[in-house]
Amino acid sequence: MLGIEQIELAKRARVARGTIRRMESFEGEIGARTSTLSKVQAILERAGVEFLGGDQPGVRMRKQPAKPSGS
Repeated sequence: MLGIEQIELAKRARVARGTIRRMESFEGEIGARTSTLSKVQAILERAGVEFLGGDQPGVRMRKQPAKPSGS
């Protein structure tokens, strides 16, 4: 979605690259420490990813506010 390489995401979240690789390879719920997941989630949210819950969990890019006309 964002085009961020594993190495860059790991660097930004301050976790090991292997951790990101393992997280990406999981099928279903990710088995990782809550603190690690929180770090990675925070980086992705700052980049514009929105995490969805409820009946249809998933992710999507956050809608950007409309720019005023004439800008």
